[in-house]
Amino acid sequence: MRQAGRYLPEYRALREKAGSFLDLCYSPDFAVDVTLQPIRRFGFDAAILFSDILVVPHALGRKLWFEEGAGPRMEPMSPDDIPSLKGEVFHVNLAPVYETVGRLRRELPDEVTLIGFCGAPWTVATYMIAGQGTPDQAPARLLAYREPEVMQRLLAILARYSADYLIRQIEVGADAVQIFDSWAGVLDEEMFEMCCVAPVKQIVSGVRAKYPHVPIIGFPKGAGMFYHSYRAKTGVSALGLDWTYPLADGKNLQKEGAIQGNLDPLRLLAGGKALDEGVDRIMKAFAGGPHIFNLGHGILPETPLGNVETMINRVRRAER
Repeated sequence: MRQAGRYLPEYRALREKAGSFLDLCYSPDFAVDVTLQPIRRFGFDAAILFSDILVVPHALGRKLWFEEGAGPRMEPMSPDDIPSLKGEVFHVNLAPVYETVGRLRRELPDEVTLIGFCGAPWTVATYMIAGQGTPDQAPARLLAYREPEVMQRLLAILARYSADYLIRQIEVGADAVQIFDSWAGVLDEEMFEMCCVAPVKQIVSGVRAKYPHVPIIGFPKGAGMFYHSYRAKTGVSALGLDWTYPLADGKNLQKEGAIQGNLDPLRLLAGGKALDEGVDRIMKAFAGGPHIFNLGHGILPETPLGNVETMINRVRRAER
């Protein structure tokens, strides 16, 4: 979950050297270095490609920039803009990312898994429609309610190209891929089926047609009880759980396959007893089945490096 980032001094130094955040993502030299930074420092079992979920709409021709302290910004998209998405330049624009993945696989030790990723179509669409993140993603939800056919058309396009994007990452070296649906939790049951389940199923089907045995992790953050049918309906191999998901019910999900998660990033930031107890509860709860220990979302920028080391050591002691 965002292994690299502002909590690392070496990341901050490289970020300043790179200039813009997009330059950091699109320069293979920078992106390889940033991806390897947490592996060098902490020796994680897996490396997560350093990039951004919004490179997919950017590669399709949508304007994207990052404002310091405010996050990603896009030119808001209307239904009339959908035909202008430029698929013919998609893989050309993403060539630096593919180069990064290939170089990473060559530079990482064989035992370190390389995870590629994309944003889920719904989460990507929310930024495309509003032009930025919003507290409840009302602009995208309103479009889905008022013009469901339009939303479905946009999601289908994003799913198609996201599948192609993941396939290319696998071709050049990714061992597994993850689909991040950070805004899944704002939808009601009907919209969850239309906006989250259907497009992710399309992505999984596309990837499976080419690479049937590559693990695919689905992370529908905030999905709550919708998690119970998500794996079966989408076909993902593993479920990423956010930190609000109850451990007792997580064990029920674990009976159907691997789960990933789900330490609260604020416990990692807090350290001490809060961190120790959080790690221990998760390791105990999920000891009986396939489990990838992880955070329930990304490492926060203020997180002390010593807390990360403490967490890793505690997990590895529990594994033994």
